[in-house]
Amino acid sequence: MRAPDLPPTADSPPPVPADLIAHLARFSDSLRRGGVAVALGDEIDSAASLGHIDIGDREEVRLGLRSALRVEHRAWPLFDRLFDRHWRVGGPGRERRGSPRGRTRRAPRPWPGQANPLEELRRSAGRSGTVEPADAAPGGGRPGYSPRALLRRKSFEACTEDELREMERLLARLAKRFATRRSRRLVPSRRGPEVDLRRSFRGALAREGELIELARRERAVELPHLAILCDTSGSMDPYSRFLLTFVLSLGRVARRTETFSFNTSLTRLTPWITAGNVQATLARFASRVEDWSGGTRIGECLREFVDDYLRQTVTGDTSVMILSDGLDRGDTGALEKALLAIRRRARRVIWLNPLMGDPRYRPEARGMKAALPHVDHLVPAHNLASLEALAEML
Repeated sequence: MRAPDLPPTADSPPPVPADLIAHLARFSDSLRRGGVAVALGDEIDSAASLGHIDIGDREEVRLGLRSALRVEHRAWPLFDRLFDRHWRVGGPGRERRGSPRGRTRRAPRPWPGQANPLEELRRSAGRSGTVEPADAAPGGGRPGYSPRALLRRKSFEACTEDELREMERLLARLAKRFATRRSRRLVPSRRGPEVDLRRSFRGALAREGELIELARRERAVELPHLAILCDTSGSMDPYSRFLLTFVLSLGRVARRTETFSFNTSLTRLTPWITAGNVQATLARFASRVEDWSGGTRIGECLREFVDDYLRQTVTGDTSVMILSDGLDRGDTGALEKALLAIRRRARRVIWLNPLMGDPRYRPEARGMKAALPHVDHLVPAHNLASLEALAEML
């Protein structure tokens, strides 16, 4: 049961206005375009950090954001230039040159000019309200960054216990969207948005040329054909609960889905997916799957999948999704051979790696290096937003 929300105390930071959060999101995008690596989870932390610092002190804001965004030391000069450019406060580093580095306590350094851009945003947001608990502002106003919107971008491993249930609901909702996507194929429909001229004229010919009604059509609902293999080794523990929640929800609504888990051996999970409670199902998985949260031998497990299940589960319209961090202790040669066999038979192979949520990540692990030539897409899977991006690939 979720604990009730407590009123803010004297020590609690004030809520961050929606306009200010949106402005910080634009600043983070500017950093990325300028070449500074910024993770989405750190972007969320940077918004929260503003409640703990003096936003009237430009230097404190700069240092606070640089710390919250975990900017690498070598990128500090670039960050400073982009900060100055974005907040329109004069030349890069002009006021910092020659300043003492922590030896003496400096006086607060105000923003140049008359206006503090952060304070202006805060005042304007104060008139329109702070972040609301829904996707849109009350009264039909312009939507802001709601808690749900922030949760979409929050890394799974950073979610608190209070956020777990809401995240599970969002994952289940996302799975339903995957199972009801519209394809490009058009099918007859009585209330479809598009007129089918060929069928309309054929109907008219059958009535001696009299056009009584227009035949209509719409895009068909496409049920994805998926084979999903989810890594349940110890290194995936921070993500497994959420990824399996998504996989379970997907398996319930998309009947053409085969689900497997792997660590040191492969287990077919499809027969165990029921309409019951997700957490109860996950607990049942953990009790029945050998070496749950243990080691991993990706190559051997994929070879077992190829030998025992490939022909009956994968066809030319199947998308194979592998959810793993690629940290393989086994034979990389077996991994390459198995992926080659899967790639020859499947429509596409998508590797979802939660470690890619960190922009500093590079696929240098043995397993990932061996897998890269044989996958169509290597994509992140560290938060809800990254999973939403899968819809376009499928």
